[in-house]
Formats: sequence, structure tokens, C-alpha cells
Amino acid sequence: METLKHECGVAMIRLLKPLSYYEEKYGSWMYGLNKLYLMMEKQHNRGQEGAGLACVKMEAAPGEEFMFRERALGGGAIQEIFAEVHGKIGSFSQTELHDADFAARHIPFAGEIYMGHLRYSTTGKSGLSYVHPFLRRNNWRAKNLCICANFNMTNVPEIFNEIAVKGQHPRMVSDTYILLEQLGHRLDRESERCFNEAMEQGLTNTDITRYIEDHINLANVLKLSAPVWDGGYVLCGVTGSGEMMCMRDPWGIRPAFWYKDDEIMVVASERPVIQTSLDVEAEDVHELKPGQALLMNKRGGLRTEQILPAENVKPCSFERVYFSRGSDVDIYRERKELGRSLVEPILKAVNYELDNTVLSYIPNTAEAAYYGMVEGFNDYLNQQKIEEIKRLGGTASHADLERILSRRVRTEKVAWKDIKMRTFIAEGNSRNDLAAHVYDITYGSIRPGIDNLVVIDDSIVRGTTLRESIIRILNRLHPAAGALPRLLRHRHGNDGRVYRFPRRRGFGPRARARTAARRHLSPLQRAGTSA
Repeated sequence: METLKHECGVAMIRLLKPLSYYEEKYGSWMYGLNKLYLMMEKQHNRGQEGAGLACVKMEAAPGEEFMFRERALGGGAIQEIFAEVHGKIGSFSQTELHDADFAARHIPFAGEIYMGHLRYSTTGKSGLSYVHPFLRRNNWRAKNLCICANFNMTNVPEIFNEIAVKGQHPRMVSDTYILLEQLGHRLDRESERCFNEAMEQGLTNTDITRYIEDHINLANVLKLSAPVWDGGYVLCGVTGSGEMMCMRDPWGIRPAFWYKDDEIMVVASERPVIQTSLDVEAEDVHELKPGQALLMNKRGGLRTEQILPAENVKPCSFERVYFSRGSDVDIYRERKELGRSLVEPILKAVNYELDNTVLSYIPNTAEAAYYGMVEGFNDYLNQQKIEEIKRLGGTASHADLERILSRRVRTEKVAWKDIKMRTFIAEGNSRNDLAAHVYDITYGSIRPGIDNLVVIDDSIVRGTTLRESIIRILNRLHPAAGALPRLLRHRHGNDGRVYRFPRRRGFGPRARARTAARRHLSPLQRAGTSA
């Protein structure tokens, strides 16, 4: 069974005006760089292992650097790479820093195109050399390629063979590196196609270069590369001449959203990241469709093109439940509905003893589902009150009405996230020791030996913490005799249904997590590997 590999975050920005425009309107040509920082920070939950950024300077002259990259490892990687970038920028005088035209030519990371990536990995290869973006260099601007992705390619050997059979000799078997070489090879061929067209038209020297840069079509590159890809992916890329692309897998496994106005075009893994960073409405942010590519040329012309036929949409449950920000309008409603769907199973579990049942949740991601669960219980209790008042008819006294109307759904915050850590990254006994201290409880929040305690949890990777910490700690509250706290765990299925994971031998928390994350995989994908 394939283990969970990694889910990542991507962000791309294209400024559609000269840097001087942003200097004048926003007081700094670093408008794009600042927005990239904000978008990456808003997706920091997607990058615990490393982060990287790249920049393309479209106004650089021959002999001047036009592609820049910075990468770092660790939980503080975002701050580290931006500190490094600002350190390089800070070596210039204030006069030079506020001269947007000077910056566009001479200051590092003063460009029109930015790309950011956050890497999150629980297993697999680690190290700075595996942190995106990946960069392929060439003296021809149009042949330079920088890519980053949120992906799990399950047929890396097949992609490797596809490029090796053409005579290439990749130096390493890493999914990102192989994709870079495959796309780079196709980009070279696309550049040569444009070169031949330019020659046929009698162009020479720099006129040929300009023709190539004006006519590169990344859709051709993707259409010749993507058919062999198998897995879930959102792939972002930019060339040295300013062509941009973002493609989503045909199953819609990994998410991607984009926005464009007359100043900026952005891409991110999550919609609320764009909404917050640019202060725009949800309806203004578009979701990239399965198998579709978002393409922008060097002049800022934007279009979408279907690269692969869309398959049956099967979004990754790991993405949906664990990584997606709860502030997204659809995710929030979805999670509340998940909680509401638990009302009847919970009532059966507690023998309909609602007055002796306390509802709570495991912070922090389960909070939205908890609100939906409480709303569902309030609806149930209100219906009970209505029925009881109807039965009393005109004989109901003030005391009767007060007794009926005073009934409340009992809710408490019994669990507290005491330490911010992801213990499933640790190994062996150290993980169990850490798990025992991640959460704390509110003593006295339930009546010992009387109250049922129902706690909702929606984390897909809480296996060790659930077993070693949460259940044991909650049991210190001494819920009703003979019963441990009831943790109800529901998951999204690829068909839109909600699946419950009962405890049974041979199907523990980690196995459940792997199964949930792999619901979307075909047999071919299940047989693959990812670096």
C-alpha cells in the first residue's frame, strides 16, 4: 500500500503593469514580492519542510541576470528566503530603491513574475536539492524553464523511460527533476519550431530571438508532455522570456485557483488565500478545471486551454480535509454539513440521552464541523420541544413551558491544543511521548460518571495522537461509567458522500488515513511511487 507522500502549496504572480506603476500607486515596486510573501504565509500550513521562490525580470538586457531563485529548509523557510531576498535588495541606496526603472534593470528579485512554493513531506526524499522551484538554464531566454508543483506522480519510471528513449540522460530519478527535463526537452523543440518559422520568413539575429519569444506556445509543450503523467498534480511553470503556465490533473485531485484584473494575475492552491491577499470576492476567483491549463504570454495575454480530457472528478480527501483552509466559503459549509450529518449516529450512540451528553471538538480544524453538529442538535431539540408543547395543549403551565424551553444542547470546550507540533513527523517512542503532551483538557467540564462525552475530530493524520494522547486525556474527565469518550471521525469520499471509519482489527488510524488519501487513485497509480 502506498504511503502518504506530500501535499504542497503553490503561488504565482504576474504583474501586468511596469514596476513604476506600483511604485507610484502603492509606494513600492515590491508590490508583487510583498503579495507573494502574503500568499505564501497564508499557505504556510502546506509547507513545513521547505519553501522556495523564483523571479523573472523581463526588462533585463543581455549580460544581466534575469532569473533569480531562493530556497530554504525548515519550518521557518518562508521567513528565511524573504530575509535573504531583502538582504540582497537592501544593499542598494534609497534613491536606487525608489527608482523603479533602475530596479527593473539592476536590482535582484525586482521582476514582473514571481513563483512561490511550499513543500510538505512526511516521507520520501528530503534536502535542499528537492525543494522547489526547479530551474533549467539556457543562454536563450525562451529555453529557460522554472517549475514548481503540488503533486504526486505515481509513474515516475514511465516518465523517465519516455525521455530516456529519446536519448536524454537524466542525472537523477526524482519526479520533479524528471518533469523538468521532460518539459525542458519539449520547450527546446517548441523553440526550434519557432526558429524554423523565423528562418522561413527571412529573419536574422535578434529578430529571430524576438520572434521565438513572441510565438512560444506552452500549450504545445504540455500537450506533448502531459499524456504520460499519471497522478494528482498542479504544475506551475515560467520561462525566461515571460511565458507562464499552470495545469491541473484531469481528475481534479489537486486544487488550483486563479484571479486576474488589469494590474495583476495570480494563482494559488486555495481560494481564500487570493481573496485575503488581494481583497477580492469569492465569485471573482476562478477554479482551474481538471485537465485544463492557464496560460499567459509575455505580453500579458491570458487564456485557458484544455490539455487533457477531464476524467471523473476525484478530489484528494487529504487535500480537502486536512490542507484546505476552513475560511473558504465552500469548505466551511461542507465541514458544517459534515458535523450536521453526525446528529443521528450520535443520538443512537448515547441512547438519545441528550440531557446527559456534552458535545465538544478537537481543535482547531474540527471547529467548523462542530458548529454544524451543534446546529443539527439544536434543530433536533427544538423539534422535541415543539412536540412536547403540542402534547400538553392548553393545559401547559408556566412551569411546564419554562422546563421545556430551558433545555439546552450542552457544549463545552473540553480539549485544548497546548503545543503546536505535528507528531506524525517524529519517529517511534519520541512520537508517542510528544503525542501525550499535544493536548490538554478542561477539568470539571463534565459531570464524572454521569455525562456522555462526544467529541468530533476531522484530522486525517491524527492516528498516533488520537491513540496515545486524545482518548487517554479525555478519559481523565471520567465520562459515564463503562464508556470511553466517543470520537466520531467522518471523511469526504470522492463521490461527495461522507464515510465513517469504524475501529476494527487490522484497520488502524494510519491505515484509514492512507485509504482515505488513496480513494482517487487508479490501479496504475497505486502501483507507482513518488519522490
